[in-house]
Amino acid sequence: MSDSIKEIVGTIAPETLHPHLASVLLLSGIAIVAVIAYFVTKGVLMMFEKVILRSPTDWDDDMLNPRLMRAVSQLAPALVVSWLLPQTFADSPASVKWIDVVTSLYILWAIVRIVVIIIDNLYKALLRRDNLKAYAITGIFQMFKLIMIGIGVIIAVSILIGKTPIAILTALGASAAVLSLVFKDTILGLVAGIQLTANKMLQRGDWIAMPNRDLNGEVIDVSLTTVKVRNWDNSVTTVPPYSLITDSFRNYRPMQISGGRRVDRSIYIDINTVRLVSDDELSRLCEDGLVPDDNGDDVRNRRGGNVNLRLLRDYLEWYLRTHPEVNADMTLMVRQMAPTQSGLPVQLYFFIRETAWVKYEHIQADIFDYVYAVVRKFGLAIFQTPSGTDISGRGLL
Repeated sequence: MSDSIKEIVGTIAPETLHPHLASVLLLSGIAIVAVIAYFVTKGVLMMFEKVILRSPTDWDDDMLNPRLMRAVSQLAPALVVSWLLPQTFADSPASVKWIDVVTSLYILWAIVRIVVIIIDNLYKALLRRDNLKAYAITGIFQMFKLIMIGIGVIIAVSILIGKTPIAILTALGASAAVLSLVFKDTILGLVAGIQLTANKMLQRGDWIAMPNRDLNGEVIDVSLTTVKVRNWDNSVTTVPPYSLITDSFRNYRPMQISGGRRVDRSIYIDINTVRLVSDDELSRLCEDGLVPDDNGDDVRNRRGGNVNLRLLRDYLEWYLRTHPEVNADMTLMVRQMAPTQSGLPVQLYFFIRETAWVKYEHIQADIFDYVYAVVRKFGLAIFQTPSGTDISGRGLL
């Protein structure tokens, strides 16, 4: 190819042509060949891209996208120049040394750019797939890009000063303490990101809470140096990744995928209303459906009589087990707690199938609305601290 360029220049220009003008013509010929190589490479890659788009798989579409194709086509002319230049100017390499250096730097930049694009494409491909989204940790991919860019910078410096990359790395090793101090947050973030990923402690979309940092919301980004969380008041809290390793935080993702969200609340019964029920009251409760059918005979034959609080606990537990929004396969119980000055706590402990916050709160409220309403059916009263209207209603004012 270089001989052909020389022959073309020889036919165009006489032998007495000034050497500088001959060099310009040779460089022009190399530039024309490089431009041709660019368009040929671009045309071939466009045909290849059409084949990729027609394939049934999605991975090739994500990895070999138009951005990567353009980067590869921009590398082709530089490779042609780098190949033809030393052959065409073999007799006087010093005169075109600067062109060779610039071409080498351009090739290095193009290769680094291609690798960075491949890393970006892999990250976006993982992000689009639900089963692999957990591995799309921004910090890890940022680390690989920083490593690649750092290698490129070291090689570029070695090209400019004419030293080997090993010599530059040796010089950098002497200043490792300074570099570790400058990049302390980056290094700590890198280590923390690897730990968070390896232990599956955190991923984008998780609901986490850190009370000591006033953080409670959804993770929107995990990068090399920061973790961004959108709180439920729509404010954004930013914390370094290593704080999630050194401090404790609560992740609600296991709860969201478990099939049930816990309810742990108590109602406070006025102890003065706890008593035995008569046969007539028991019959009325059975008629109203407040005594489960499978417990009817046991209740009537219960030794020592029936206490209204026991009947309430049995009914509430049956009500929760048969409720369509309650997950009866998980822990469920209605139990009596130790008495307090505010009354006798009756704890309702169960799990609601719906884990989305708004729907969960609505279902929980509906259940307790009914619980508060049905307590009176058993001759019981909810304890609450007397207010002014309570006192006046009793004729004390």
